[in-house]
Amino acid sequence: MAIISVLLLILCLSSVLFYCYGIYAAIAFLNYPHPITPKFHPAVTILKPICGVDSDAYENLASFCQQDYLEYQIIFAVRDRQDPGIEVVEKIIQQFPDTDIHLVVSDRIIGANLKVSNLANAVTVAKHEILLIADSDIRVGKDYLQRVVQPLKDESVGVITCLYRSLAQGWVTTLEALGTATDFHAGVLVSNQLEGIKFAFGSTIVIRKQVLELIGGFGAIADYLADDFQLGYLPAKDGYKVVLSDYVVDHVLATSTLVDAIQRQIRWARCIRVSRPWGYLGLLFTYGIVTSLLLLITTRGSVVGWAGLTITWMMRLVMGWVVGVKVLNDSVAKKFLWIIPWRDLIHFAIWCYGFVGSTIEWRGQRLKLIKGGKLVVIEEAEG
Repeated sequence: MAIISVLLLILCLSSVLFYCYGIYAAIAFLNYPHPITPKFHPAVTILKPICGVDSDAYENLASFCQQDYLEYQIIFAVRDRQDPGIEVVEKIIQQFPDTDIHLVVSDRIIGANLKVSNLANAVTVAKHEILLIADSDIRVGKDYLQRVVQPLKDESVGVITCLYRSLAQGWVTTLEALGTATDFHAGVLVSNQLEGIKFAFGSTIVIRKQVLELIGGFGAIADYLADDFQLGYLPAKDGYKVVLSDYVVDHVLATSTLVDAIQRQIRWARCIRVSRPWGYLGLLFTYGIVTSLLLLITTRGSVVGWAGLTITWMMRLVMGWVVGVKVLNDSVAKKFLWIIPWRDLIHFAIWCYGFVGSTIEWRGQRLKLIKGGKLVVIEEAEG
């Protein structure tokens, strides 16, 4: 029992160190915003893959059509001619006649990830050398384009990505949003501070067309679940910088059932495990809420146990506040910061479960994750 207590104490200390560094990384990120040069505004093509109708779909998509920016093109890509998202896109085209908007409808498939097939179909009509990819559930302000492209002034920058704050509807998505704001993004800021990030998020990916072609185009990521991760990782492998923009976009989370939310979290847990196994295992050193509780139990309520729990929980909440409130200005983090311990306990259970299994369900498909995070359609694998 003494050995277990010592190990739990070490895990608590490692978590506290992580929380402290997360606070430092967040403050450093706030103190070094990217300078804006108004005369720098390269022409941009925005690629928007569409599948179905998201919550507040019109408002989300329309926000990209209202940019205070000199020259940009928007391409909406849909696979199915019966997709209800087409009606929303057609309404947007009518509402913004002065904006260069195209709708591409094609069922051409280049891999197991159908979203990437949409992007591959869209890029065939792209006019500009700078591409911007953003998921359909993202909403932005009018200054978005002008700000996110600024790092491209440095020719060594190949990819730019953005943090995001989630607009939640219902208690289930509130828990998800809280975790994203106070835990996931904390890890991103720590990575950014330590060595710079080498990945990207579907919230925003700005990539030079020549960089995309260098890594093999969309075909190179067509069989990956985490296509956004690969669009940052592959250019970084080829020597390009991946920059984290200081612009924070809004991510609109639709109302979700508890089962759907858990399945979504398990899907991403398994994806991280097969893509970055050592990184996934290393998350153990960040679950201070859990290890401090176990320390308190194994030491039978000793002074060391209570001290470990008090310090660990306090630093976890401080990090959550600095990242979620000060960096992201996240409304969920502001209101529900006190729920963080409960959210962390649930997420720890999902992390444990993520060690087993390799099958996932995604947009009506049953898929199997294999080494490196690639996808295989189960029906094809068994055929």
